[in-house]
Amino acid sequence: MKDQIYECCKELRLSITFAENALSMSGDTYQDYLLKVLRAELDYRNNKRKKLHLKQAGFDNIKTFEGYDFRNIIIPNTTSIDGIRTLEFMDRNENLILYGRNGAGKSHMATAIGVEACMQGKKARFYKTATLVNELTDAKADGSLTKLLKRLSKLDLLICDEWGYLPFDAEGSQLLFQVIADCYEKRSLIITTNIEFSKWNGIFYDDQLTAALIDRLVHHSHLIVFDRDRWKFEHSLMKDSATK
Repeated sequence: MKDQIYECCKELRLSITFAENALSMSGDTYQDYLLKVLRAELDYRNNKRKKLHLKQAGFDNIKTFEGYDFRNIIIPNTTSIDGIRTLEFMDRNENLILYGRNGAGKSHMATAIGVEACMQGKKARFYKTATLVNELTDAKADGSLTKLLKRLSKLDLLICDEWGYLPFDAEGSQLLFQVIADCYEKRSLIITTNIEFSKWNGIFYDDQLTAALIDRLVHHSHLIVFDRDRWKFEHSLMKDSATK
């Protein structure tokens, strides 16, 4: 009987876990038993999907909002801390631009949002922006650009970390613009940057492209500003020294 159950599960493409639950679970009625086994299989598949999404997201480190300090972050009145934590902005395909100096916690927030997206069954992808541009350039060179763009189009959330840390050449700028333009009103985007909008032409070296890019980003975006100086002081050894 046991071998037959495993064989049926294999034919039906059900998990080994389903077979094990079918053998170990019980219920007050046949219907109750069946419902328990089916719910256990759904839980198993959902957890497996979440783990796969986390693996495919490409996070440098897994970080969450547990213990995250929002006190020194300026949240616009167009959203809220709860709206950020619960991904309310993603329901409307809106974007977040996380602006502030290095070390302010921008990447941590972006990662925590991406992790939460994966936990909700959504597809997220975390990129250092320079890495994304290199992948796009390489894909165009080897003829796989269409395939890469199709993969990106299936995301619910694209995270571009360290936006503007390195300038891009004309081809890289155009390819990145293509990705951002394709996200417009279709999926959410998060950008972390320490470069103010007025200096973005120093990244792309094309005033017209820069203006078009900013226009698409700002239209459905929430600008979150990180007060880095206070944050860095409060999380440094200086804080300990000052309290002694």
